[in-house]
Amino acid sequence: MSQYFLNAQGLTKSFPASGGGEPLTVFDNINFGVNESEFVCIIGHSGCGKSTILNILAGLDQATGGTVLMDNREVSGPSLDRGVVFQNYSLLPWISTLKNITFAVKSRHPTWTKQQVLDHSMKYIEMVGLKGAEQRKPSQLSGGMRQRVSIARAFAIEPKLLLLDEPFGALDALTRGMIQEELIKIWSQSTQTVFMITHDVDEAILLSDRILLMTNGPYAQIAESVVIDIPRPRNRTDIIHHPHYYTIRNHIVEFLVKRSKELANPETRTVDAPIVTGLRYPPEVNPATGSVQENTYPLTGKEDAA
Repeated sequence: MSQYFLNAQGLTKSFPASGGGEPLTVFDNINFGVNESEFVCIIGHSGCGKSTILNILAGLDQATGGTVLMDNREVSGPSLDRGVVFQNYSLLPWISTLKNITFAVKSRHPTWTKQQVLDHSMKYIEMVGLKGAEQRKPSQLSGGMRQRVSIARAFAIEPKLLLLDEPFGALDALTRGMIQEELIKIWSQSTQTVFMITHDVDEAILLSDRILLMTNGPYAQIAESVVIDIPRPRNRTDIIHHPHYYTIRNHIVEFLVKRSKELANPETRTVDAPIVTGLRYPPEVNPATGSVQENTYPLTGKEDAA
């Protein structure tokens, strides 16, 4: 049995090439685990396959190779145990905010009474600050409000795993910050496990327990798992004053600017060896699994003293 609630083992995704050429392998031999109730973000440059990984975790796409286990069961298709929030909201435009949520809740709890469904749905509408807007259709809502509906709907079905594909990417900075705080509040009140794609380093540090760093594609891999041990609760104003905030941030930015490109170059990486980066030297690798040692901040010993 897996020690992780969610376990991706040897995931590979290839696409056939047009004109009979070589197939395109976007990512290869992806291995990671997520603990129950953990909030994990994944960061990497466009084209490394992050959204494809998320779709495989959701059961909306199939890997060319490898498996995904959730709660020690193989993921083989969509399930109400996995909720997804996409970049484009994916709301039903012809029904109200409330009905967008009750529709999902009814699917999750078909034996509930109409009042039970209504009460449960209104609970999450209030959580995301949309009480009073429950009868508006999506076209009558701002972009930020639509995304809050999408988040409320995903949390309302109480999935075991919540998958977020850059849910705030199209929002302005003020709205983004507000919804980030709403997400933290809702997640802290639940027991849900969250896996989120983002390009925003500050957002990842604010939200996550761990950040997975991906190399560039093709043949992208997860190079490092960075543990964010800044105490919770966190908020955007205070977190930047934590003594290790910029150590973590600078390390991730450096990886994205420089190291991810170096590791993606076939001439500079050893194909059969796990890819390791970070501040801990020498890098530690589990010989039984080949998994990369996580980097935890603050560092200890000579590294911390330096």
